[in-house]
Amino acid sequence: MTDETVTQSEAEAAVRTLIRWAGDDPDREGVLDTPARVARSYRELFAGYDTDPREYLERTFEEVGGYDELVVLKDIRFVSFCEHHMLPVVGRAHVGYLPTDRVVGISKLARVVHGFARRLQIQEKMTSEIATAIQEVLRPQGVGVVVEAEHSCMTLRGVNTAGSSLTTSHLSGVIRDDARTREEFLRLVRG
Repeated sequence: MTDETVTQSEAEAAVRTLIRWAGDDPDREGVLDTPARVARSYRELFAGYDTDPREYLERTFEEVGGYDELVVLKDIRFVSFCEHHMLPVVGRAHVGYLPTDRVVGISKLARVVHGFARRLQIQEKMTSEIATAIQEVLRPQGVGVVVEAEHSCMTLRGVNTAGSSLTTSHLSGVIRDDARTREEFLRLVRG
């Protein structure tokens, strides 16, 4: 992200230009307020630039009562935007880790996913960023992240392959290296 700040009115002017470029009249009643709406929605949809998702993982709990098994949060719904076409990527992330001596509140795992998703993204990078943040902050024995998403840049345009989805994964530590732990993680994610 650059240091140059774009104002609300500059963003609205850009949307007005796109409306005109598409062949419509930006002063037409039905789209008159569209530039302001789009600018506000983009501020929300790209809120990930205003956060450091790693910060969500900093508050942990060491009183785990001897728990030493996988922690898996699945079906974390997210919306991101393809950095190549700025079209929606809608999907689900499944996140797991094998704690060493502490755990994090489960809502924080969802916040990490959303923090990285709310940026212009490619799914492969997002998958890796989520896993790396969890690994670096929590220092667990292993991390597993599986992301499944439908990319509008493929389903609405281009090759027009409606219903197709992309699956990416990033496994580290014992979740990658130990066959039993890897299979347990993947079974929990699938089922």
